[in-house]
Amino acid sequence: MEQSGTSTRLADAVQGLTSELVSALRSGGPFGLAAGAPGADGPEAADRLALAAVRVVGADAVLPSVLRRTPAGPDDLAVLSAAVHAYPPPSDASPTSAWSHWAMRRALSRLGGAPDATHDAEPGAAWLDGATWQSLTHQLAVLAPLAVPGEDCAVTRVARERPADVARGFVRAVRRRDWLQAAGAGRWLVLLDGVPDTLGLEAGLAFVAQLGGADPRVALQVEAARLMRTGAPV
Repeated sequence: MEQSGTSTRLADAVQGLTSELVSALRSGGPFGLAAGAPGADGPEAADRLALAAVRVVGADAVLPSVLRRTPAGPDDLAVLSAAVHAYPPPSDASPTSAWSHWAMRRALSRLGGAPDATHDAEPGAAWLDGATWQSLTHQLAVLAPLAVPGEDCAVTRVARERPADVARGFVRAVRRRDWLQAAGAGRWLVLLDGVPDTLGLEAGLAFVAQLGGADPRVALQVEAARLMRTGAPV
């Protein structure tokens, strides 16, 4: 029961953090990562819960600063750094977990956080070699925090080589009503050259937002895609 309660509090903290990120992306207003997590028993528990929520959200926890090129406060960088160091991937971590952690270190370095000598040591990406278009779309949607302007890594290079497959996966996700995967794939497609004109990405993203946007995780990906697509300061 206690573990179930902890999981529920973490899920609530993740949802709360994601909702705040969506609001910041939409408004362009200030966003503070170092606010702690409500609903925890005491300040230390709140701090632990907040760090765990940041680790779940990953590099997107500082997405407003990345996309709007606004300085991240030292307290926010300290929170991101603490989450990076508190939850390193184990040696047997899945490729997506290792890449998610790498993306957080990359974001920390991008925003001027404490230098991390390991941030350029990319995890392996061989698991994407020869991936079916369905599997590729799924993996890229999980790693949507890597879909930011100017990023260049093994995962982004694979995506750039297969825009038609990602577009195909986007359509499949929409048809299956997998709004989170569709939103993540759409975020990647905004950055890719060679996306088929017949896709209708803008209308597709609007459809995903309309039907799936009640989930803040979906809304976050859609808002990121819209910012990058409309040429807002990124």
